[in-house]
Amino acid sequence: MKIVGISGSNVGSKTRTAMNYTLSATRKKYPDAEITLLDLAEYNMVFSDGRNYSDYEGDTKFVTETIMSADAIIIGTPVFQASIPATLKNIFDLLPVNAFRDKVVSMLVTAGTAKHYLMVEQQLKPILAYMKAHIVQTFVFIEEKDFLRKEIVNDDVLFRIERLVEDTVMLVDAYVKIREAKDAEYDF
Repeated sequence: MKIVGISGSNVGSKTRTAMNYTLSATRKKYPDAEITLLDLAEYNMVFSDGRNYSDYEGDTKFVTETIMSADAIIIGTPVFQASIPATLKNIFDLLPVNAFRDKVVSMLVTAGTAKHYLMVEQQLKPILAYMKAHIVQTFVFIEEKDFLRKEIVNDDVLFRIERLVEDTVMLVDAYVKIREAKDAEYDF
């Protein structure tokens, strides 16, 4: 199983910290999974100009092809101006409309306050649904107060991260079985 974690901003440290915890929990619980972190701060991405994702070069091609080859994607995003960052939106723009078909996508969000809790429901989930993702309905919302010195200090957040990882992998397994059952219906 290929799991790709996306740290969806090119600034700040909280989302990357949360993704590090998440992917560490994933590696511990599912050591056979192939896990990749795409921290968008580490890549030189070009803005989408409408080309097919495979026609881009360099970091843009690597990031988009890595996402397209994943079975599961865990998106980590901060909240900027009550919305997702432009770097993450650009990723969605670079990919085709059906990019997340047969992929499970889960989310964790870092924000300064609880005021931005509904951003996921009103903005991120509709984009993922439009792109045909199998969305893990629960997500992890992490506030400023849950961090101290670049560490997560709220045990409830750590528990929710572990649960998010389990839900993501269980949903991938469930959809694999569904596809296998559907494929078995055909004789060729």
